[in-house]
Amino acid sequence: MRLTRSHVAMPLAVGSEVVLPEDAAAHLVRVLRLQPGDACVLFNGDGHDYEARIVAAGKREARADVLSARRVDNEAPLRVTLLQGIARGEKMDWILQKATELGVSRILPVDSERSEVKLDAARAQKRLAHWREVVVAACEQSGRAVVPDVLPPQALAQAAPLREGRGLLLDPQGATSLATLGGQAFDACTLAIGPEGGWSPRDRGQLDAAGYEGVRLGPRILRTETAGIAAIAALQALRGDLG
Repeated sequence: MRLTRSHVAMPLAVGSEVVLPEDAAAHLVRVLRLQPGDACVLFNGDGHDYEARIVAAGKREARADVLSARRVDNEAPLRVTLLQGIARGEKMDWILQKATELGVSRILPVDSERSEVKLDAARAQKRLAHWREVVVAACEQSGRAVVPDVLPPQALAQAAPLREGRGLLLDPQGATSLATLGGQAFDACTLAIGPEGGWSPRDRGQLDAAGYEGVRLGPRILRTETAGIAAIAALQALRGDLG
């Protein structure tokens, strides 16, 4: 039987007893109704799953014994950073969820000239906290034990130079097709996906200056919530761990 996995933002060590953070306790004890003696799996992003057992399940506090640790080896060999133009509401949540399931290592939410979502400092902090929760939940579901880093939202001019590895910009008129990348040697890339309104000429200039190259995914123009997920899946099939 598959055990419930729950993320805890705390150190974990075999043989220790831990007080579960409030969010994990609420999920395991009050939602799933685990009782003392019930087993679960905890992970903190260090690449391990920790077998644990609930030892106390009170209204104010829940505790668990950490029984064993197992290295989880399911990270993609191709490190993909998703530079994503901020999309509205549930679209952005869906993008982050599916990108995490497909194995991205880092996410850079960006504000660009044609972005339809404009965040002030307070809203940006709230959205960042929410996005990180979405990513953690996707790791819990997909079995990942390493949580992708979600950077704070920032302007494209600041985010574009933060690319890791090869910079790829989806472009139906790009000089290179995505399929040709399968035979080329690189172990990391940053994939730039525009917002609902697409990249403006100024945005493209900033991406060009940061070393991004136009790559064709296909002959059709895809929505922002489709483009990145399709490209990540294709890249992982060509260079990563799908197929």
